Amino acid sequence: MTQERALEGTVAVVTGASRGIGKGIALELGAAGAVVYLTGRSVDEGPIPGTVGATVVEVGELGGTAIGVRCDHHVDAEVEALFERVRAERGRLDVLVNNVYSSPDLAPWLGKPFWELPIDAWDQVIDIGVRSHYVAARFGVPMMLEQGSGLIVNVSSSGAIQYAHTVGYGVGKAALDKMTADMAHELAPHGVAVVSIWPGLVRTELVLFGARTTDDGRSVLDLPGEGTFDLDDAESPRFTGRGVVALASDPEVMARTGRAFRVADLARDYGFTDVNGKVPQVLLRPE
Repeated sequence: MTQERALEGTVAVVTGASRGIGKGIALELGAAGAVVYLTGRSVDEGPIPGTVGATVVEVGELGGTAIGVRCDHHVDAEVEALFERVRAERGRLDVLVNNVYSSPDLAPWLGKPFWELPIDAWDQVIDIGVRSHYVAARFGVPMMLEQGSGLIVNVSSSGAIQYAHTVGYGVGKAALDKMTADMAHELAPHGVAVVSIWPGLVRTELVLFGARTTDDGRSVLDLPGEGTFDLDDAESPRFTGRGVVALASDPEVMARTGRAFRVADLARDYGFTDVNGKVPQVLLRPE
């Protein structure tokens, strides 16, 4: 399938799009013709590359339109103001991508048992990654109800059904997928679809920051207790973005509502590839 300008005239919100998977999603939505409101806390460059403004520029370079909004998803009033702005400026919301996540905060806790972690390790994952997605949906859905259509995509993980990283991480992803199922149940009569997606191993800025180069020149990532992974075969952040565009372009997307899908499976179903023309097959937690 072709995704070129498939979403012309639509409006999307992508949370946590300064970098990583959120940025990749914003780029692809913009390239497909959607007006993209993208959020993040990073407005100045730090040790890990990426800012809200830089993502806006890159969307523009792809021929898209993006509006960057500095938003702390710990603060409900800022999230509410975001959707009030979308309503005032565009009057509609077609796609909400709940992606924001405290990945840099999670990194130091990888491979450690829950009894050695601060209580904050739970709060970071559950507040930013479950609660924040609930809040964004709460404020965004009324516009979708008014127009009788819409798509909510929750960026989740196979950690929802298998051990991954920490106890809190897995509980958070399982909760997110349950939230997808239950929101889908309530929204089905209104023509609004809710889907979880599971990226594989993704070459985000944070992953590359933590990678090492082997003696034979390969770039690999060591995950404590989970193994060493070759990043040459990993997904680009835009691969997930192409999955979101495919879902948002599908007139039969309601047939998928309430369920979770691996991005690689969506690629096979819809016929898209990563930016290198391939469909990556690297899974962090293969069945």
